[in-house]
This record gives sequence, C-alpha cells and structure tokens, in this order.
Amino acid sequence: MWCGVKVADAVPAFADAFGFDEFNQMQREALPGILETDHNVVASAPTASGKTALAELAICKTLDTGGTALFIAPLRALTNEKESEWDRFEDLGYSVYVVSGERDLNPRRAERADVLVTTPEKADSATRKHDSARYSFITDVDCVVIDEVHLLDSEKRGAVLEVTVSRLRRLQDPRVVALSATMPNVDDVAEWLDAPAETTYAFGDEYRPVDLETGVKTYSHGSNAFADKYRRLYRALDLAEPHVREDGQALVFVSSRQDTVQAAKKARDEIAERDIPIDSRGDYDFHNEAKELSNDTLRQSVLDGVGFHHAGLGKGDRDRVEEWFKRGKIKLLFSTSTLAWGVNLPARCVVIRDTKYHDPLEGETDISSLDVLQMLGRAGRPGYDDVGYGWVVCDRADADKYRRLLREGKEIESRLAADLESHLNAEIAMGTIRGLEDVMAWLETTFYYVRAQSEPDAYDFATLRDRVRDTLESLVDDGFVAADDDLAIEPSPLGRLASKYYLRLETARQFRELADRETLTVDRILEAVAAAEEFDSVSARSAEADAVDRILDGRDTDLADGHRKVFAILIAGMTDSVPADLRSDAWVIRQNALRLLAALAEFLDRFAGPRAANLARRVEARVEHGASREAVALTAIDGVGSGRAERLAEAGITSPADVVDGGTSALEGAGIGGSVAERILDAARDCPRVDVDWGAFPDASRRRERAVRGRGRDRLGERPDRDPRHRQRSGDDGDDDVPRRGDDGSGRGVRPAGRGRAGVRRRGRLPRPAAVAGARGADGTGRVGRARPARPRISPDRLTPIPRPPLPCRNDSACSQATVT
Repeated sequence: MWCGVKVADAVPAFADAFGFDEFNQMQREALPGILETDHNVVASAPTASGKTALAELAICKTLDTGGTALFIAPLRALTNEKESEWDRFEDLGYSVYVVSGERDLNPRRAERADVLVTTPEKADSATRKHDSARYSFITDVDCVVIDEVHLLDSEKRGAVLEVTVSRLRRLQDPRVVALSATMPNVDDVAEWLDAPAETTYAFGDEYRPVDLETGVKTYSHGSNAFADKYRRLYRALDLAEPHVREDGQALVFVSSRQDTVQAAKKARDEIAERDIPIDSRGDYDFHNEAKELSNDTLRQSVLDGVGFHHAGLGKGDRDRVEEWFKRGKIKLLFSTSTLAWGVNLPARCVVIRDTKYHDPLEGETDISSLDVLQMLGRAGRPGYDDVGYGWVVCDRADADKYRRLLREGKEIESRLAADLESHLNAEIAMGTIRGLEDVMAWLETTFYYVRAQSEPDAYDFATLRDRVRDTLESLVDDGFVAADDDLAIEPSPLGRLASKYYLRLETARQFRELADRETLTVDRILEAVAAAEEFDSVSARSAEADAVDRILDGRDTDLADGHRKVFAILIAGMTDSVPADLRSDAWVIRQNALRLLAALAEFLDRFAGPRAANLARRVEARVEHGASREAVALTAIDGVGSGRAERLAEAGITSPADVVDGGTSALEGAGIGGSVAERILDAARDCPRVDVDWGAFPDASRRRERAVRGRGRDRLGERPDRDPRHRQRSGDDGDDDVPRRGDDGSGRGVRPAGRGRAGVRRRGRLPRPAAVAGARGADGTGRVGRARPARPRISPDRLTPIPRPPLPCRNDSACSQATVT
C-alpha cells in the first residue's frame, strides 16, 4: 500500500512540514514501521539518502497523538539548523525549542514545547537533573529521535550519547527512533534499543540517490610537516580540478580552522596559475553581497570562487558561505569536519586532504574512521550529479588501512569503558545505584554490555564484573562515593557536585584541592578553571603566541599550550580586552568557563566557606560582563552593560544601591541623562538591597569592641582590614585575596564559615554578614548589597582578634537581628 506514496496521503495533517511531495524508495519501505507501529526503530542508510524524513515522520506521529518529541542531534550547529528548518512545524501550530546551556535555558518554553532539539551533552545534563523543576520537562518526552546514532563510536562523545539514551529509557521508556549512516552491526544497536526485526532497517549503497566512487591517493611523506601540507593540497587540487572545470564543485576537508584559511589562500594562487575559470568578479550583485562579510580574508576569497568554512566564523558569514555554495557561486570550499556532520552541503567531488590532526597533548593523531566515512558521504549532489567522487589523501604507509575502511566499513563500538568512572558517578549521584548489584543492572542497559556479549574476547567479558568493582572502589577511594563494608553506596558531596555541574572527575578533584588552599586570588581561580580537562581540546596556534604572552606578562603560571591560552582569554575577558588574535575561540571558551566558574563557586561554598565562594562569583560576573571589579556590581541592573558600568564606576557609583541613593542627578553627572537615567534608576530599585542590623549590643560586648578597636589602631594606625601592605601582586585590591575557611587573621582556631558552634555544618544556610562580605555590591548572581570588603589575609602577630557579632541571648532586645529589605 506504500508504493508511490505522496506526503499528503501518508500524513495529510503534516504535508506542509516536508520540503517535497513524494517519498523515495528508502522512505517508503520504512513508512509502515514508523507510522503503523509503536515499536522502537533503527534505520541504517547511506548519507544523503533521506534519513531526515524518517525523523520527521516519527515526530509527526508523536505530535498527532498529543505527545512531545525529543530530537538529539550530533552537533550544536545542527540543532540551530533544525530550529530554523522546522519553522514548518511552527507554522502548523507546534512549538520547537532548542535546549541549550544552563544559562540560556528557558524552562517554561521547554516544558511547553512540542519538539525539543538538543545535543547528547545537553540531554545528559538535563537527565541528571530530571527531578528538579527546571529540568522536569525531560521526563515528559514520548519519542526520542537519535540522529547519527553511529556517533556511539566517537571517542569523545560516544559514551555520553550511550548513557543518556539508556537513562532516558529507564526514566520513562519513550519510543526510540535511531538513524545512522551505513554500519555493519546494525543488529547490535537494535538489540540495545529493543527494536524488533520488522522495524530494523539496513539500507545498502543501492539506496544512495547518487552513486559514489571512492578511492585512496597517496603522497610521499617528507621531513617537513609544513611542506607536506602543500604536497597534499596540490594532490587535492589535482583531484578537484577536472570537476571544477566542468562546472562542478569540490569540498576539501582539512584538519583545523587555520588550515581552511591558509589552504584557501594558496588555492587561489594555484587556480590563477592553472587558469581555472571559477571566479565571480564580473558578477556585480555577488560583489555587493560579498561586501557584507565581516571576515576580510573570506571577502577577498569568495570573489575568486574559493571559500572556507569553520565554526570560528561569525554565524552571518557561515550562512552566506553555505548559501553561495548551494547556488554555485563558490566552486571550491575548504572546511573542517564539522561541515560533514552538520550542514547538508553535498559536492560532486569530496577530498579529505588531512587524515591527521594535531592534539596539544597527544601530538599527531588520526581522525576517526567515523569522520572519514561521514565526510566522503557528502560526495554527489542529488538532482545534479549521476556520480559523486570521494578521495582520501594519505601517506603511503596508511593507504591499506583506508582502502580497507572504504571496502568494509566500520563496526560501531562502545566507548563507555574509557569514561566508565565518570558516568557511574553520575548514576550514583542521581540515587539510582545503591550497591554493586545495581551497578551491574545499570550496565546491562548499555550498548557496552551488548557489544561485550557480541564480542566477548575483544571486550574481555569474563572480567567485566571485576572491572566494574574496581571502578567503584576507585570512586570510593577518591571521595566521590561513600560505601560501607557491605558495599552499600551513596554519593558524597564531592560526587554530587561533579555530577550536577557535568564536570570531568579530574576537574572536580582540582576544584576540591583549590578549596584547601591557604589563600585564594583571582588568578588562582582563573588558573584552576583554565587547567580543567574540559579545555584539553583547545589548541594553541603559533599565530596566537604573542597575544597570549602580552596578556600573561608578569604572571607566573605553569599552564601550557591550550590551557595557557584559555587563562589569557579569561584574564583579558574580565576587562573586555580580548585581542583580535584570540577572538575566534574566545566566545566558546568563555561560555564553558562560566559554567566551570559557577561550579567552582559552589565547591568553594561547600568546602571553603562563603567568602571564598563570593570571590568566585565576582570573578564569574567579571568574565561574563567584561567589567572591572569596581563596576561589575552595576551589571546586575537591567540596561547597564559593561560600558555604562565603567562610566558610572569612574564617577564613584559602584553598586545598584549607589544608583538608588544618588538618583537621576548622580546618573546625569556621570553622563547618562534623560529617559535612560530614569529607566536605569527604576531597574536599580528592582534589585535586592541587603541591610544588616545587629541590634543592641550588650554592655560587655560594647566595652570589648571599643578595646579591640583601640588596640587595632595602636598597632597599625588604621583599621586592621585596611592595611595597605596586603594588596595583591597583580594590581587587584586586597579584597580579591581571601583566606580559606573564614580565617579572621587572629591566629586563633576559627571554625569554618557556615558551621555552628558545635562544628556541625548547617547545609544550605549561609551566615548573612559573611555571605555578602567582599561583594562590593554584587556577588555575581545578581544579589546586591552594601557590605564591607572581605578582609585580606593578615599576619596574626600584627592584630588582636577581630570582634564578632554577639551570639543570641535570653534578652530579646540585646540579641542580634539581621533584616533583608
């Protein structure tokens, strides 16, 4: 009944949601399983064969029954593309929402959405917090569509996808529709997802809309890596030239963003020398369009018919490059592998120039087999070409390996074992695992367990239980998990925080160690964040070295390579002064750093006390807004960015309370007048204001306070916490240098901040005065107040004890009181 099916006949209510009128052969064969059953579905089909339509059919069936669909895309860039594409669902009255990071998430929109779009990492984070009101929407999905499920075999991201899907199935068991490029062991994926034989599809190359010819071309590897790049580039141009001359297009994949730019520059010169007629300089309209590009190198390049594409380009520039390539204005495009996974830009000829990339830690590393097959799958334009051509350019020593890959394909393996410790900690932190038997029950829901049964020798299935026990014991030894003699287990505060903030365990260990330092400074906090394993993939390019050195001049750090670059970007970001040479990576680095700083603030709050946590929050606010320490509190006011905040701070207005107290006259004196000043004043009034009133002091305490205050002046000649000798080296004031655990400088044993007199921590409650100390009007979370700066660490032999507020007493009138207005 499904032969020659039109979209309007199969899904009449959703006909306008598809960009075509009739389903192709592959789609027709999968229609019954998707629309007529509720079974889980696994479909393996060649790239560009129309798998996206299967995802959309599954979504339509879910929406038609009033359910919610979750689409898991392999890349963030692809989630944005789907949001744009699926405006068609919006036109039909359904809402589509991209689940982004913690800061950008709108829980109400997510809860009301009909189609949720996210990446494996964001889905993993959301499911870890599913029992919170903010993320409860993740347990309401009725159908989960996994795009490119062969991502399971990715060394860096495969384990995340695997545990997330397993967790979703344990939480609510939604329908799962998994789509993949061609893979030999599709039955293993079907067994993992409990997809029956009738809804497991393995479509071969005969279903490709365009035939694909692939091959391997070699070059002679020399001793100079720079020269080798050009040998491979000339080889790639030799392969692309005949197709470009016939009005076709070529897509050349290289290993890095910088290489896309350099290869495009060199290719322009070579094309001119070979007299290949592909430039568009005579096209007046295109010439005017190119003027809108923000990247100068790209603007010059596209007029010669050559372009480059990578994630570091501005979105507007990327969108224009993609559009011009589709229109045929760009004939030769250089790109990183991101384009193969994300945007659908087929070309008649695809050449993989680089099969290796430089890893800052591991040196020269092979690109994954998944990436190779994904890139080659972009060869051939449906409707334009009869045949697509894909080539791998590699050293002679690697030729047989790639020929075998092209001939036999690649079985999908599980990557969970390499990161088992981290994911096991997340499950324990959620409370779903309370003993070793629970661990094994969880493991049996994973793709790892299925593959271990399928390939017992390769996965050492016989020792699996022992290895899991060793992993659990390691978590206990490192303090992430608590266990008794019977191996009953529960998460520790350290384990919960690591899971809550989606941290790698080594990063969590480093944050915990930072909380034990005697003194914390801005530089130490930023250095701890920059050293995090989450930034291991950041590359340090030679062209950026001078900019990094200038920023870090005079700062002592052991960081190297990409981590040193991250440190420099965060330092410069606090004053909104990131050099142009570093801006291509700065936005992504800043977004990840803000998440880590928020995590670090909670680590310090839990293990060091509120003063240390407040310092981290101030640093977080400065990195987010690019404002100085004096101005950052003002960014809590709606309508006040870093520029206005700095202007107000220069006029002596450093907090929302100062704005309210000064009124419009003070704002006008700072150069802000008219209706803008009124709006800022109104917004400042909406900010919380904290006033601390200790009430009446008992007579004994008053006499002691006067005595202590007098002795302090006799020794230092001024208030103890204003000693000018205790400023920070880096130019920041001393209130950015805080002692850990509430040390008051007296030399006495001081109980940690946040503990009662008996030494028992009151969880979730911070003492009011300490919680606002040192915030200079803001703690980085929008809370504002007028509190004195945090005291720097002062030698105990220079000071008498600093007076504390009196403890509650029986005389109500003499007891301390704190009021918040």
